[in-house]
Amino acid sequence: MEVKLFKALNLECVRGDRSLFNGLSFHLKAGECLVIHGDNGSGKTSLLRTLVGLAAPAAGALYWHGRKIDSLDEEYRCQLIYAGHLPGLKEELDAEENLQFALTLANEPSSVSAIHTALHQVGLQGKENLPTRLLSEGQKRRVSLARLVLQKRPLWVLDEPLAALDSKAAQWVTETIDRHLCRGGIAAVTTHHEMKLKHATYHITCG
Repeated sequence: MEVKLFKALNLECVRGDRSLFNGLSFHLKAGECLVIHGDNGSGKTSLLRTLVGLAAPAAGALYWHGRKIDSLDEEYRCQLIYAGHLPGLKEELDAEENLQFALTLANEPSSVSAIHTALHQVGLQGKENLPTRLLSEGQKRRVSLARLVLQKRPLWVLDEPLAALDSKAAQWVTETIDRHLCRGGIAAVTTHHEMKLKHATYHITCG
């Protein structure tokens, strides 16, 4: 029997007096990806915040390995990487320092060489020690996404991971998600772009 590791049952999200989505359900097993589409303001980011436990659904429940995520708390958060639509970087730190700071907060400190390797993979070779405030939006995005190869967590929740990226960087992100799925990981991704993933992908549309 195939085990459904990540499951949503009849989720509803309400903003003010408006229901952004309701009755939303999905079941994902190892190696599967959920791709979420929808216009701006349709509830995509609200759904992702619900998936990672930053917002409670108005109705319904989420399960990780058969247990409700609100009962797992920190145990659940230690299983996931969440990359929001903003890079979440400290402008006064450089790329290397930002990643070291994020990894230390996650209790997963990494070596300088590993961080530099990750930054090279996202096309930031030579910019490891450049203050973040001097980077373009696309480069900041790549610093944030470098965590994907540094943190070994089974669930990736990514909000518009291809936004502000050139075609080469976007291809790297897509291939990195595919490798994660190939290793038995799970992903939930919002996007306005076509993502040509090789592994099992399920699509839903908000709004």
